[in-house]
Amino acid sequence: MSKPRLSGPTEPAIPRHFGHRSERYAGLLVQFRYAVVLLWISFAVTVQFLLPDIKDSGGGVEGFIDPDSPAIATEIESVTTFGFPLLGRVVIVQRNPDGLSPFAQAEAVLRAAALSQGSYSGVEPILGALPITNTAGLFPGSSERNTTALTYFFISPSAGFNSQTAAANRFAERFLAEEDDAFVGVTGSIPARVAQADILETSLPFVEIATLAAIVLIVGFHFRSVAAPLLALFTAGVAFVVMLRVASLAGALLGINVPSELEPLMVALLLGVVTDYVIFFLSGFKSELQSGFRPATATKRSAATFGPIVAVAGLTVAAGTASLLVAESPLFRAFGPGMALAVLVGVVVSVTLVPALLAILGRAALWPSRPALVAPAEDVADAAEPQPAGVSRKMAALTQRPVAWRVFGVTTAALVIAAIPLLSLNLGLGFTASLPPGSEPRVAADAAKQGFAEGILSPTVLLLRDADLADRRRNISVLEGLIESQPGVAAVLGPDDIQIRTDLGLFVSRSGDAARLLIVLDDGPLGATAVDTLMRLQQRLPELLERANLSGTRSGFAGDTAISAEIVDGTQDDLGRISIAALAVNLLLLILFLRALVAPLYLLACSVLALAASLGLTTFFFQTVLGHDGLTFYVPFAAAVLLVALGSDYNIFGVGHIWQAARRLPLREAIVTAVPQTTRAITAAGIALAVSFGMLALVPLRPFRELAFAMFVGILLDAVVVRSLLVPTLLVLVGRRSSWPSRLLSSVEEVPRGSPEGKKEKVSSKK
Repeated sequence: MSKPRLSGPTEPAIPRHFGHRSERYAGLLVQFRYAVVLLWISFAVTVQFLLPDIKDSGGGVEGFIDPDSPAIATEIESVTTFGFPLLGRVVIVQRNPDGLSPFAQAEAVLRAAALSQGSYSGVEPILGALPITNTAGLFPGSSERNTTALTYFFISPSAGFNSQTAAANRFAERFLAEEDDAFVGVTGSIPARVAQADILETSLPFVEIATLAAIVLIVGFHFRSVAAPLLALFTAGVAFVVMLRVASLAGALLGINVPSELEPLMVALLLGVVTDYVIFFLSGFKSELQSGFRPATATKRSAATFGPIVAVAGLTVAAGTASLLVAESPLFRAFGPGMALAVLVGVVVSVTLVPALLAILGRAALWPSRPALVAPAEDVADAAEPQPAGVSRKMAALTQRPVAWRVFGVTTAALVIAAIPLLSLNLGLGFTASLPPGSEPRVAADAAKQGFAEGILSPTVLLLRDADLADRRRNISVLEGLIESQPGVAAVLGPDDIQIRTDLGLFVSRSGDAARLLIVLDDGPLGATAVDTLMRLQQRLPELLERANLSGTRSGFAGDTAISAEIVDGTQDDLGRISIAALAVNLLLLILFLRALVAPLYLLACSVLALAASLGLTTFFFQTVLGHDGLTFYVPFAAAVLLVALGSDYNIFGVGHIWQAARRLPLREAIVTAVPQTTRAITAAGIALAVSFGMLALVPLRPFRELAFAMFVGILLDAVVVRSLLVPTLLVLVGRRSSWPSRLLSSVEEVPRGSPEGKKEKVSSKK
């Protein structure tokens, strides 16, 4: 017979096993609920008007690398030595597939010469230009003849990227307005980055609106409620406003430039984790109401139960993302604090604002749903919603060791197979290639590639330094031919090039102690293939110098591909540091929370396996199915840190409930009781978080779609497969040793289900 509903003075107080601090925290939030809500509203409004929003601070390739890198040092040395750069990251493209007129080709050359000589007024900050045409196929590596002309602009580096791109566009509007000019557009790594920033600024509101709409649908469907998603929406909105403003202030105080790529990621992470925590609090609140508690008491019990769990889980995610600080890459060092701050803001808002709102709204928080009364509960395990008999039978079957072994083997094998494509992962940047097809820098870049080789937009400079290079031009020409014969090299320009006269001093310095070659690669200059080509060339260069009788000549590479190679190489070096830091932080927090050593090890291993599977599937989809030239270099590492940290988040919530239930039940019964109860909440939270990151795919840039795919797949694998199948089977197989060195799981003896001892234990546990 069901127990009567408890009310009035007979209603039990919050049990002592919640802990004095948890009980006090919950009581204060309920007591000062109106003040808490008003305080957050006031704070959000204040920071909205007093603090600046996050400003896009990213730029070209250099924004991802240390300014003291060898490639940048070589580029600076080249400009200082020659007095004129040979690299232009802003390019004007003219193209007529039916043939660019001789007049237009000649005018492109003359226009660039006049610009370099200062004959034009009002073109600042442009300092000069270098013209290249595929006239009669004379340019090495040209794929066509007389169709395309490029003008590389050399612009003062003190000018911002927006200023450089705007100057090139003004020049084109002024001097290439005739139809015969066949002007296609302005392109290069700098205009591509400007276009990316514009696309991000345009797309971010749509991402935010779509994410909030998804939150409303997911939370509303899960709780069969209209009010619950509004509560989640209000909480997420407050956290969103506070996070963006506090992030801008923290960046200014710490001297950290927030990359433009980070803001959508911070928004997705914040909205996702806040929704997760709202779902956890609402699930606990609903369960307490079903157990017969009044709304105020239900709020206290939910807050006392989930407040500490959310706080520890959030700190775990924040600490895991902050582990990126150990990296040497400036981008990762900016990503780490940004994402950690987003999580911390989400945690602070969730553990204070959500219980206060529940205390104010009461049952209306779940309107129009009215949770049916079940029975009063003694702890969180009992407080959860009763599960259908079929669910309990399936979980009971899963706790049988033969079944557990089979499920463990099949699940692990499937995840390992999904991870195999990760072995073929390539990394690159690809600013221009990541743009949508209709973007002007992308259109102009495609036109340039058709007339020349794909690497024409951003050639690589090889700088040579020796005492008598002016007298060794023949040796330089030999080296030029040797480099041009290397796989992946389309063309090399040097002192004897027929198009560019040597008397300009572009390739051999006036002092005669320096020379430089311009190397055009077959592939996109920022892609993984071009990076691999340059790395091989760097390794072979000493041998090639010796064959050209230039032994002892000092050399260095400069340009976007050289910088990209350093970024990729540095990223791979950072892998070890980031992995050790992230795993150590998450392992330590799991050990402290679970007070065990064994369980945290295999729980973390499960998260890593799910991570490898998600990255393997991402690699397969983008590299094999879509044919992309590698993944954007920061995507696998940002996804890895986030997925491991979020996996620990779900570990704390899911396994923490099993640990609580195991204090009064044998381990197998604790699993049968707790796993179905937590799986539904974790699955709903996981879907909300996965959709939040999945909405990044609305940004029409390749890196965001790669990250959206990796995070969406990874979170679903972790929440649905790992938490509901892999972790329970491991708990069954490892058994009570999971809590070693503590004896938490040994405090209740394991007895056969249905035996007299088991029935006696079950009865005594409810007293």
